[in-house]
Amino acid sequence: MYDLVIKNGFVVDGSGGPRYPADVAVSGGRIVRIGRINERAARTLDADGQVVAPGFVDGHTHMDAQVFWDPLGSCSCYHGVTTVIMGNCGFTLAPCAADDADFVFRNLERAEDLSRDAMKAGIDWRWETFPEYLDVIDRLPKGINYGGYIGHSALRTWAMGERAFSEQATPDELARMCRQVQDAIRAGAIGFSTSRTYNHLTSDDRPVASRVADWDEVRAIVNAMGELGAGIFELASEAPGRSPRRQAEYFGRLKQLAVESGCPVTYGMPSIRIAPDLWPAYYDLGDEVAAAGGRLFVQAHSRSISTMLSFKSHTPFDAWEVWKDVRTKPLDEQKALFADPDMKRRLVEIATRPYEGPEVVGAEARPPEWDWVYLFNGIGDEVLMTEVAAKRGVHPVEAMIDIALERDFDVFFRQPLANEDQDAVLKMMKHPRSVVTFSDSGAHVAQIMDSSLQTHLLSHWVREKQEFTLEEAVRLITYDTASAWGLHDRGLLREGLNADIVVFDPDTVAPNMPELVNDLPAGAQRLKQTSRGIAWTVVNGEVLLEGERATGATPGRLVRGPLARAAG
Repeated sequence: MYDLVIKNGFVVDGSGGPRYPADVAVSGGRIVRIGRINERAARTLDADGQVVAPGFVDGHTHMDAQVFWDPLGSCSCYHGVTTVIMGNCGFTLAPCAADDADFVFRNLERAEDLSRDAMKAGIDWRWETFPEYLDVIDRLPKGINYGGYIGHSALRTWAMGERAFSEQATPDELARMCRQVQDAIRAGAIGFSTSRTYNHLTSDDRPVASRVADWDEVRAIVNAMGELGAGIFELASEAPGRSPRRQAEYFGRLKQLAVESGCPVTYGMPSIRIAPDLWPAYYDLGDEVAAAGGRLFVQAHSRSISTMLSFKSHTPFDAWEVWKDVRTKPLDEQKALFADPDMKRRLVEIATRPYEGPEVVGAEARPPEWDWVYLFNGIGDEVLMTEVAAKRGVHPVEAMIDIALERDFDVFFRQPLANEDQDAVLKMMKHPRSVVTFSDSGAHVAQIMDSSLQTHLLSHWVREKQEFTLEEAVRLITYDTASAWGLHDRGLLREGLNADIVVFDPDTVAPNMPELVNDLPAGAQRLKQTSRGIAWTVVNGEVLLEGERATGATPGRLVRGPLARAAG
């Protein structure tokens, strides 16, 4: 008798090949048979008229802290994701001793919008080295599967202490970092990650620790990883801008490192409206690296990347004069102040002044360009605030306040940060050197909500725009992503592979409206988004979700890298 049989569905197996009717049988966490199955099972799911696909794989998340307080793996799990890679951009919890946890919190709390109070309340610190951290993760109850990088910022502070935020490493400190990375790869780290982007700052406006390192340090660490013949190098990329000389120098360094280390190199690259010509070169670099004997692939998103503004979370004006006094008060008091005609007039006058404050970075709410701010009424239902304001005969700031009051603050305004041009998004997804991923799940928790990029791909680009067949889209988020990260035991429905399976209705699958909740440790806030049209999510042969309802199962596992898998 099988553990689980999924009957009467249409198998879309992740290869890109055409769908076909078949049953799928599971035992011991593995797919054991695909075809016509009449034998009994401990549980049978009737997938009549629905698609049976491999669980989706997301290669870019930041769930390193969340995994300690959220066994389910939300919000990724709500969108068919069964395996994630965390620890991107150099941001990890290890290596780090418990007494030095403040270093990690300093790197994470602003750059990744993770509440220090939530991390202190929610993380049970039982490690110092990265191998010890992996063992802790291995023992945690988990809904989905997790693999992880060792991150440069934590690595630097572990080796250098406070000096990591201001100085270069000594030869002995660099040697210690290289040894720790090699130990991490042997223990099962997926690779090594770093950040070189100006967007990543500490809460006191300093660069996170990895940004202080010179390129020679990065190169030494990646080459140390390469000596083992395993590991991926992921980075939040530098921004050389439009200077051909600076871009050529940066690309040259990346190509040289990919070739000499033998390690695949990957980064995310969106388009931005102020420089729409920049992104293609970052993708085409993959061809140059391949021609030189290395490997480089680029992570592409499936939609625009946006800050979600709300009077319950963040507005662009929270730190401005007068606004900052109002916005620190309880919501009921704020509503009364915004409704007061004299106070509202003063707030509108201040918000319409030219911005003269510090630079806003990352996913933080920024001074609005009103032609690029939307009233977000729901998925596929939004309108520019300039149009809303024109109909009301007021300034967009006043319209924003009035709408918030009319809806008792239950409203979002969408502020695009990148990928405004959807034609460019489509080209990036179709580029031969791209993989479709980069949800950032677990980071920017009250700022952006991109955990739904997979259900957006299926609903928008497949069903509405018909730019991909269903089979093509499923391959993008299963086999292609799993293969890019060397996870060859998943991403396809094949006998003998992991039984990570998603059953969904292709005619209705879509993301739901996001909501703000206060369910993090210490009552910290985050955005939450579920989906519709997914009937069952199966992880390692056990049903994790029935629709969006958790079954209570925790079948997720730690996904270790190839050296650890070979040793084990």
